[in-house]
Amino acid sequence: MKHDADILIIGGGLNGSALALALASGGISTCVIDALPLDTRTGDRFDGRSYALALASQRLLSAIGIWNGIADQAQPILEVKVTDGRAGEGPSPFVLHFDHHEIEEGPMGYMMEDRYLRRAFLSAMADSPLITHLSGETVVAQSTDANSATVTLASGKTLSARILVGSDGRRSGTAERAGIKRTGWGYGQTALVCAIGHEKPHDGIAHQFFMPAGPLAILPLPGNRCSIVWSETDANAAAINALDDAAYLNVLRPRFGDFLGGISLTGARFTYPLNLTLANAMTANRLALIGDAAHGVHPIAGQGLNLGLRDVAALAEVIVDAKRRGEDIGTSLVLDRYQGWRRFDVASLAAATDGFNRLFSNDNPILRLGRDLGMGMVNALPGLRRRFIREAAGLTGDLPRLMQGRPI
Repeated sequence: MKHDADILIIGGGLNGSALALALASGGISTCVIDALPLDTRTGDRFDGRSYALALASQRLLSAIGIWNGIADQAQPILEVKVTDGRAGEGPSPFVLHFDHHEIEEGPMGYMMEDRYLRRAFLSAMADSPLITHLSGETVVAQSTDANSATVTLASGKTLSARILVGSDGRRSGTAERAGIKRTGWGYGQTALVCAIGHEKPHDGIAHQFFMPAGPLAILPLPGNRCSIVWSETDANAAAINALDDAAYLNVLRPRFGDFLGGISLTGARFTYPLNLTLANAMTANRLALIGDAAHGVHPIAGQGLNLGLRDVAALAEVIVDAKRRGEDIGTSLVLDRYQGWRRFDVASLAAATDGFNRLFSNDNPILRLGRDLGMGMVNALPGLRRRFIREAAGLTGDLPRLMQGRPI
């Protein structure tokens, strides 16, 4: 049967784009079906959204030819400081401090604005003869059989391939149409996301400040700017987000502190409800899920995009290796290798982020004392601290070749 591409990718966000480029590097053709119009994806306006890329994710971007074009827009994360406290009182004396010098492999990661990463992916996809990018198109139906996967678009067009990949977010229509159910729960928290300018240099230091309502992440961007991911209860977040910019900053200041001098908003403000949602299976007949379509976790460790990029690297390697062996790349025998590779990592990170959020998002004095003592103990043990740093940098476990910076 003649197919329109080897693989149809539903979702034109970062994970779907990365997968198309990773597969192209291994000679696999894809068609990326993107619901957003191209001019929305290519906009240059800074909207305040940024990502913490682990060192292993940066290596993947280098391996698929993206990194050199955006490296000058990246801010290396040189240190991470984790503290406990309350708004207006400052941090507790127990500071968990991670320094990139302890792993001797460069920065622990990089901060990258969404606009630069998104445009780099689009440019690289446009340059690849193996990638077809359909923007402004949505899938309204899908089916699979023993030999192919087929989708119907809202425009009436049908497309077929050997595999269908869902990269369409936490409410994945791809997963729903395939009958894949989800497990999860809400946290009663909402993330307030923005970027700020500040007077003093941040020196490449990321801060995670745990407050009773939820964590506040202060993540360094190029220049005297930081990305803010600020978790509050749903009710508090709605009230804060309804304020004008000046009042919004007045609420943020006692939480943020004055260690970087005066602060101001740069870019737009966003809110995201926080929940845990895991697909009960990452594969089905001639179908695979990646990124948030497979797993949405709490942003407490900044690992959401990194988790998705590990999916990308693993799935691309499984498919390319299968094709080189002459296998039918869409069979369950092949796709189950991907699911088997990824399920433990996904489950482990989901459990860790869920547990950390429950442990730290409260004001219980006994739990506060216990977690402060725990952070002090980790800080006093270089071997354990180094292990945490390597975990955060994405350097542990059975890494796919792309996450080692090697070609697929």
